[in-house]
Amino acid sequence: MFKTLLLILGGLVTLVLVAGLVGWLLLRGPDIPYEKLEAKYATAASRYADLPGGVRLHYTDQGKADGPVLVLVHGFGDSHFSWEGWVARLSDRYRIITIDLPGHGLTRAPAGYVANTDGFTDLIDALAAKLALPKFAIAGNSMGGGVAWQTAVRYPDRLSALVLADAAGWPAETLTKPPLAFKLLKYSWGRAFLRSIDNKPLIRSGLRGEVGDPAVITDAFIDRWAELQRAPGHRAILMSIQPGKHGAATPEALATIKVPTLVLHGEVDPLINISAGRKFAQCIPGARLIAYPKVGHLPQVEIPQRTADDVAAFLADHPTPK
Repeated sequence: MFKTLLLILGGLVTLVLVAGLVGWLLLRGPDIPYEKLEAKYATAASRYADLPGGVRLHYTDQGKADGPVLVLVHGFGDSHFSWEGWVARLSDRYRIITIDLPGHGLTRAPAGYVANTDGFTDLIDALAAKLALPKFAIAGNSMGGGVAWQTAVRYPDRLSALVLADAAGWPAETLTKPPLAFKLLKYSWGRAFLRSIDNKPLIRSGLRGEVGDPAVITDAFIDRWAELQRAPGHRAILMSIQPGKHGAATPEALATIKVPTLVLHGEVDPLINISAGRKFAQCIPGARLIAYPKVGHLPQVEIPQRTADDVAAFLADHPTPK
């Protein structure tokens, strides 16, 4: 009887292991070479900058060449493509620079690159210096919003205005309803698993659960998001990103921000609660909050025309000093 039970148990374990192996083989997603991704996703506006830390930063530079500069910073797992709607709406008035942070888009970073919002903020400063940018407005979404407000705190002389779209920074208001991928990130085995698979199914369910209207997240949008995450080294960086020393918002730090500030936030954001937007607006002197009903975590994607118009009106009221 005991031997029979052992045989049955052994068979069940074997089945589980085989099923797991088959599942991994079906899901595994090898790296996609940068050359292939660049051929597919680089555009005439694409530029590259060699920056400290061995980073070859991809960015786009488009719009009105002699216009006020607007720098746009995407969120976790995203890319510069997140801002296409704003670029289309604002490029007649502004010189628009959209960037791919390390671990994202077409930016390359060396093996072992340690990613955190402090380093990302330093890269914004380094790029501004390399391009000899005049004072500029900066806008960021989610993690990119965290980079944007940290830039205002740490490099205040760089900026003329600040726009936060569902920005990260208040730990208690972040990931109120995390998707499965974010839950897996808590565990070392989960991070190892996510580093080796094609995350498209998780990306699909996660993104469509983050927005007010899932229909705005098209299959093409998901395919591009997933393919860019498979650039060499990207998934390892995504699995290891940390907030950084300056990553947590505090009333004291935000009170030092002196540039005009606009806070945008979707009222049904399941990742960063609307209360976070209210706290940014309360703590940053003179900041204004616009809340969008039935909009989730990606207002620049969900309602690009309305949010771009709100940003244009804000920047018109607060022009860059000559």
